[in-house]
Amino acid sequence: MEEQNKKKTFVAGAAVLGIVGLFIKLLGAVFRVPLTNIIGASGMGYYQTAYPVYNMLLMVSTSGLPTSISRMVAERRAQEHYYEAHRTLMVSFKLMLSIGIVTSVLLFIFAPQICAFQLEPDAVFAMRATAPALLFCPVMSCFRGFFQGRRNMKPTAFSQALEQIGRVGFGLGLAYLLLKIDEAHAAAGASAGASFGGLFGLLAVLFVYAREKHNIDEEIGLDRTPIQKEREILKEILIIAIPITIGAAIVPILNWIDTLIVKRRLIEIGFAADTARTMFGELSGMAAPIINFPMVFTQAVTMSIVPVITDAYKKNDASFIRHNSELGLRYAFIIMLPCAAGLIILAEPVMKLLYPRQIESAIAAAGCLVIYAVGMIFIASIQAMSGILQGIGKQNIPVINLGIGAVIKVIITYILTGVPAINVKGAAIGTAAAYIIAAALNYRALVKYTGTRINVRLTIVKPLVSSLAMGACVWLGYKVAIGHFGNAVSTLISIAIGVLVYVIMIFVTKTITAADLESVPKLRKLSKLLTKMKLVK
Repeated sequence: MEEQNKKKTFVAGAAVLGIVGLFIKLLGAVFRVPLTNIIGASGMGYYQTAYPVYNMLLMVSTSGLPTSISRMVAERRAQEHYYEAHRTLMVSFKLMLSIGIVTSVLLFIFAPQICAFQLEPDAVFAMRATAPALLFCPVMSCFRGFFQGRRNMKPTAFSQALEQIGRVGFGLGLAYLLLKIDEAHAAAGASAGASFGGLFGLLAVLFVYAREKHNIDEEIGLDRTPIQKEREILKEILIIAIPITIGAAIVPILNWIDTLIVKRRLIEIGFAADTARTMFGELSGMAAPIINFPMVFTQAVTMSIVPVITDAYKKNDASFIRHNSELGLRYAFIIMLPCAAGLIILAEPVMKLLYPRQIESAIAAAGCLVIYAVGMIFIASIQAMSGILQGIGKQNIPVINLGIGAVIKVIITYILTGVPAINVKGAAIGTAAAYIIAAALNYRALVKYTGTRINVRLTIVKPLVSSLAMGACVWLGYKVAIGHFGNAVSTLISIAIGVLVYVIMIFVTKTITAADLESVPKLRKLSKLLTKMKLVK
């Protein structure tokens, strides 16, 4: 019964974050697509010059901390050291407030030099507009990690939703207003949305904390015995957080490296500076963001699985660790394989649907999207395996593996981007190669340290068969529909067909089991019905 409860907690938490994450990504599309149509590929070039630097600094200051706090809080609560669990939050709050102040001030001061180094001096407005977010977001991440360690994903989901609402509302509004000045200022308005969103998210999580403070105080009252000195807690936080932060920072660093390599290489092989900026905007501002849409579900799995794995590891429950490891990987493939298949088949129609006012750029970016779609399958597995390895105290391993992939990415990007026939697609190929290598190395480590060996038939073959069947129907549906309707309607019809076919196929192939459905309380009745129909077992 205890194991079943744990399983429910993991899946339910992932479901909450996944649903809210989907909402957030829909809002993100509402932001990104109209933004691109408002300021164009050139304006997105300014925006994407500033955003990777901001994102890199944000990752450095926030990525490792929620996981670190989540793990430490879960460990202490498993041992019934409730006072120490709360002290972890207080120590991290002081740390992140200090880091937030320093990073936001430094970015604002040195924005002109950073933009000049990237050959886009006019992007300074956009870069400075993101500086306040570097203060709000680190503090917000402390409280999110605290609640995640308590296996309560709702505060994180609530703050994420309000953060995105603030980002989209203010970002689009300011971009539209400032376009009257020029594209550089419009990009700054869009970037300012990140700062407003960070403020909204912080206020949301502080509201939840204040509302839950009475229950937290009651729990603390059960055990007020200090075990560690404050500096010892800080040291433990950093030991866990630093490797995770380095690993998380690799991706934004790679994006930043792309801003340095891609445009320079394109200019070296004969493209004009304006053309190179537009091509880079197509790669990073139009194609790359699309693959982040389905990633919300695997990110939700990762965030939910860390405290569960940590608790099991602390209690030496090896079988439960293996069970959840395979479950996490299975969910990653069930989600990502059909998404990849759909994007590969509908790359150009999707791009034209999303960017109707930038048709030439949309068509040009479709080739990059196909390559990114292949890579996102491996990104999903990397996320799941990183969460598991972090939960058992092996947080250094995913960092090293992703670092190895990053080196390969830089080499491939530099070489292939310099080939005129490949140009910006070289950066997409390099990114996909990096994730393939890192995923393979992570799986080797997972087998070594947890004994997990995936059921290839259930984890990969069945969802792959379902995805291929879906892909064939999507392709056929689009070919038939385009003869009668425009691209937008035809694309939406084919996507709807794909969703329906995939849902049917995962039950026909028994990719989803009865245990999977029963682990989500609201799906128990459906599980019983489908079991009677012999669609699950």
